[in-house]
Amino acid sequence: MGFIFMPRGWGGLEPNWEGLKVGLVSTALGFFGFGAGLTAGVVVGYYIFIHFQPSDVKDPKIRPLVEHDTQSLECMLPEIPLWVKYSDYDRIDWLNKIVELMWPYLDKAICRTAKQVAEPIIAENALKYKINSVQFETLTLGSLPPAFHGMKVYITEENELTLEPSLKWAGNPNVIIVIKAYGLRLTIQVVDLQIFAAPRITLKPLVPSFPCFAKICMSLTEKPHVDFGLKLLGADLMAIPGLYRFVQETIKNQVANMFLWPRILEVPVLDVSKASKRPVGILHVKIIRAYKLRKLDFFGKSDPYVKLKLSDEKLPSKKTSVKHGNLDPEWNEEFKFVIKDPENQVVELNVYDWEKVGQHERMGMNVIQLNELTPDGPKTLTLNLLKNLESRDESHGHIVVEVTFKPFKEEDLSKDISENAYAVEDSPDYGPSGGGLLVIIVHEAHDLEGKHHTNPYARILFRGDKRKTKHIKNNRDPRWEEEFQFVCEAPPVNEKMQVEVLSKAPIIGIYSKEILGYVTISLADVVNNKRTNNTYHLIDSNNGQIQIEIQWKTS
Repeated sequence: MGFIFMPRGWGGLEPNWEGLKVGLVSTALGFFGFGAGLTAGVVVGYYIFIHFQPSDVKDPKIRPLVEHDTQSLECMLPEIPLWVKYSDYDRIDWLNKIVELMWPYLDKAICRTAKQVAEPIIAENALKYKINSVQFETLTLGSLPPAFHGMKVYITEENELTLEPSLKWAGNPNVIIVIKAYGLRLTIQVVDLQIFAAPRITLKPLVPSFPCFAKICMSLTEKPHVDFGLKLLGADLMAIPGLYRFVQETIKNQVANMFLWPRILEVPVLDVSKASKRPVGILHVKIIRAYKLRKLDFFGKSDPYVKLKLSDEKLPSKKTSVKHGNLDPEWNEEFKFVIKDPENQVVELNVYDWEKVGQHERMGMNVIQLNELTPDGPKTLTLNLLKNLESRDESHGHIVVEVTFKPFKEEDLSKDISENAYAVEDSPDYGPSGGGLLVIIVHEAHDLEGKHHTNPYARILFRGDKRKTKHIKNNRDPRWEEEFQFVCEAPPVNEKMQVEVLSKAPIIGIYSKEILGYVTISLADVVNNKRTNNTYHLIDSNNGQIQIEIQWKTS
């Protein structure tokens, strides 16, 4: 403080009163200067703030989102749903709610399936690296379900349904894998899993049997984002410098090599031929002869003929010619049947005695079991004619037939796409020499218009034969989905088929049926390419169109 205090009587010294005065004065001036300076600083600062404040400040302008550009929207909303960004994506919050409610059960089902699929693969690869065992100690996907941020649905002319959902999953799974090798036991834990993927799911072909599709085809439209934590003995392996990026790129490349389009994973659901009940082959039946037939006529003779019927079909029966007055007739007549289910279908053979007046009497019958035939191999059968299938002990004569089942040649669709993705396809074999089956599927029509009524049905004219679909009342956009078959001895390379769309006249009314349009189709492309599926503009119609699928199957 600028002075020294000494108690009285110490050395006879007196206090320094002058120094005490100076110290008090300097202390008082210091406190006064700080207070005055602080006050002056606040006043000057406030004056400067008020003096330099802009006088043209306006209230912020609020604009609708549609008036902002893309960059502004991305700054304000970094996670914009796809159904907001793109008009062809649909909002599917309802699906997220269903997944959320079902997730505890889906978790168990998915984990069980994953174990069943992964365990054989792990066991096979463990032997290569001399690993004793690899087991899932714990496998659960956690309590957080994946979320779908939108879905795109493709509508095509093919018999299929294509979906492209946007999937994002930031889950809390608990996957613990125990590896035993070389006398050691290692525990690996997978945590904090994140998956962002854009899969393409195709359900095809659509069939009239539940669940209404025969297989599921899955692929990825882009490389997925996969992020997770990996713990070994409690330590985070992903914290090792460089390992995280290496694992990320390795997973992306491996998944892309397996599932990135055009590579496809196919999951069969139903047998295509049985579910769709499409033709799988042609059965050739040759009725050679019969012998030791019963005498049913008054003069000790009979007039036999054979009627052939394919089970599970509504088509009329086929007949041989009548051999008058003959108990050992010879026919040598051949018939063809389109087979859809060779495991269960049979051909019924019924021998009748022709009568000019009255009902024809059956002389005997038997069946040809298709599941006992060898494909492409002719087989001669001698069958006993029975009163019915239950009375197999009593014979009413014998019939000799030759049968040959020729399955259709299907393209090999199971080739490894990785080997053929960039291969050049061979040119089609033009002008095939064998016969086959012509299949016409009339799908639907659009923008039909009649002068007085519109009750449309389609009629197919081919080689003098006429087939027609059912008619649909008062409909300008009918959907038939009906199939017709024509067995051809030779390929119809130079032939044409005409399809007419007509309107059936009302039961009560003065108007007759009307022709709404027609189209003539050349079959050369169908034979050479095996299949076409096109939409044709109807002639003599303003805007009418019809979609027709045509297939050529050879045996």
